[in-house]
Amino acid sequence: MSASRRSGTTDELGPDEPERDGPENSDGGGFHLLAALLDGMDAALCAFDADGVVTHWNREAERILGWTAAEAVGRHGFAGWAVRKADAEEIEGRLLSSMHAPGRQVNEFALLTKDGGRVLVRTQSAAVRGPDGKPAGLYCAFSEVHAQIDLERSIALSEALFEDASWGVVLVDADLRPAVVNAHAARSLGIGRTSVLGRPLGELLAQGVEELESALTHVLAEGAPPAPAEMWVSVRTPEGEKRRCWRSGFLRLASPLTEEPVPLGVGWLFQDITESKQVEQEAAQLRFRTHQLHRAARAAAECEDPAEAATVHLDFALAGFADHALIDRIAVIGGEAADGTADDGDGPVRLVRAAATPSGAPGPSVLAGQAGLPVGYGDGHPAVQCVERAGSVRASAGSYAAEQAREWAVQRRWPDDSVHALCAVLRSRGRTLGVVTFLRGTGRSRFERTDAMYAEDVAARIATALDLAGLRGQDLAP
Repeated sequence: MSASRRSGTTDELGPDEPERDGPENSDGGGFHLLAALLDGMDAALCAFDADGVVTHWNREAERILGWTAAEAVGRHGFAGWAVRKADAEEIEGRLLSSMHAPGRQVNEFALLTKDGGRVLVRTQSAAVRGPDGKPAGLYCAFSEVHAQIDLERSIALSEALFEDASWGVVLVDADLRPAVVNAHAARSLGIGRTSVLGRPLGELLAQGVEELESALTHVLAEGAPPAPAEMWVSVRTPEGEKRRCWRSGFLRLASPLTEEPVPLGVGWLFQDITESKQVEQEAAQLRFRTHQLHRAARAAAECEDPAEAATVHLDFALAGFADHALIDRIAVIGGEAADGTADDGDGPVRLVRAAATPSGAPGPSVLAGQAGLPVGYGDGHPAVQCVERAGSVRASAGSYAAEQAREWAVQRRWPDDSVHALCAVLRSRGRTLGVVTFLRGTGRSRFERTDAMYAEDVAARIATALDLAGLRGQDLAP
């Protein structure tokens, strides 16, 4: 061997000196190969010996956490550097337990980066066994799981929304037809989850379809509105139509798999707030009506003629309550009955018009004069029943067609656009003076029990004014 070779000034081997295996050429080469393989893995990898000391740390682990292999190898576990102190014991226990468990163990926990940040990772760890079969350590592969967890959470959220959500969720396609419906929405629509798919919304809702379709079309074109919308709808059910109020939110759906967003439809979420909305409306209605009664009382107090005060009460009561109103007094022929409600004969109750709202044009109610001509109500007329019972009577044209409803109103001597009526008796100082009739036209709802209570309050004020004006039957009888 030459001097240069002996002195180590060259690393070349002569032809007569074959390469020998040594730590750097056999075991060392295998070690470098293993290190290169570990560093080339997409997942971070570290290994621990039987005492929990870090023995391996690849480049991906360095990239994720910032700790180099020189800084990590030789440390005992993750405590004091890669995990919070409060979490160290639990995490170390979960990792080291893998040495005594079969197969791979999967865990999720947060690790600390070198700059103090936190990274949520998912680990797969398994025991490394020695020649004697006993645990000699473990390896731990880990990776950031934000994307994976986000995906799993999205799937879990979708499943929860379509199975367990306490509000309705409907995915509507670009043709405004339900494509996916959750259980709550199906119950709200009164139909099975599969039966509703692909059907036009007009087949599910009797009223409110135009407003809903307009909202869905707007969302498809412009995007989600800034706030939820409250919509009143009528749902078709086997038991008939049900009026409901739904607080609705909308989301435009687009495919995430294309560069240009491709519309997939609209996510429609709604919650039934009918009961709370009705309570809210009733409270607001009560406040308004009470305010109207106070205003009417102040205005009536300024009237010199009590009969005019009666029409003032009628005008204030009409606002937001009815479209027309009539006041009919009892016509007493031949003297007053003992109870002051009718004459002492055996004939039917006869009513005479005392005041009415003008027909065909808006304006204040007017007194009918002193002619004393009977109105001509037939037997069983709601106004006559009201006087006979001394209580409120409600009547409605119901589901009549337009022409039938008009005929229904004309037969009862009411304006021909009337479809709902409420008659309240006029009583003052124990006497029945007549009846006030409130009428609503098409497009208005029926009179309810709460409406009857309000009408009775108005009737009591009108009766007091009429009594003061002397508009009782015996005073105006011929």
